Amino acid sequence: MPRPTKFRRVEFFPKDTYFVPWGKPKCDIEEIVLKVEELEAMRLKDIEGLNQEECAERMQVSRQTFQNIIDSARKKIAIALTEGNAIRINGGNYRATFCKFKCFNCGNLYEMNYEQDKYNCPVCGSDKIMCSKKAEICKKWCKNTD
Repeated sequence: MPRPTKFRRVEFFPKDTYFVPWGKPKCDIEEIVLKVEELEAMRLKDIEGLNQEECAERMQVSRQTFQNIIDSARKKIAIALTEGNAIRINGGNYRATFCKFKCFNCGNLYEMNYEQDKYNCPVCGSDKIMCSKKAEICKKWCKNTD
């Protein structure tokens, strides 16, 4: 019996999750599903330019698991581009990195991905916010104002 799949840590969620080749009728297009963690692996490696060890650490997986994830992602993207398939970003085995924040100006308590909106309160727009968690991971990733 295989081991259960460990959840991968994901920091980014795209606003657009469906991509279709231009000029082809939708009924004639096959769809390839790219998992959220596969997109995250490509983002970390190919856009942020991190090495494999850094990527694996950020996703909280082993280097071999990271390599398997990115290999799968790149193969799916290559097939979609060469065969004219649609790409749907959906599913996977991941957990998001959300933090709870408190705004000092309006008192609003809210939760967001620490990469999202670069730490401004969604109610008043203030940058006078602080992470409301005391956990070490939150101290590492969240902006704390003094």
